[in-house]
Amino acid sequence: MKKILCLAAALALACCLAFCAAEEIPENSGEAKKLKMNVQIGEFCFTATLEDNQAVSELVEMMEQEPVTIEMEDYAGFEKVGALGTRLTAKDVQTTTRSGDIVLYNSSNIVIFYGTNSWAYTRIGHIDDLTDWETALGSGSVTAVFSLIEEETIEE
Repeated sequence: MKKILCLAAALALACCLAFCAAEEIPENSGEAKKLKMNVQIGEFCFTATLEDNQAVSELVEMMEQEPVTIEMEDYAGFEKVGALGTRLTAKDVQTTTRSGDIVLYNSSNIVIFYGTNSWAYTRIGHIDDLTDWETALGSGSVTAVFSLIEEETIEE
């Protein structure tokens, strides 16, 4: 009787393994598409990874048409802020920012940080490499040009 039970169990296991092996695993499992944009400030160019939200989708649509240029003023010694010229869908959340964060403020202003602040913002993205970030932003007004770059696949 034990031999029959062992044989039945082995047969069931073999069938399960064969079924699992026949299932296709999606080609992109464990991977996600991350949108990135260039942030050009004077002679300096930075890459930012974008968030996944409605405001970013709307900004991406704008950048697909042409680069978005914003005149930005220094504010309080830790951020640059500039009018986008249109309103985006905001989902503000109380946030403590850090250097390199890019956020939407009041639905129509883009803010880039070189310091920290705590306020309600909609996150847009973050600069990937902060080398020369504070140098590029300087102490006065800057012109920032935001442009979309090709999607890349990032392993999670």
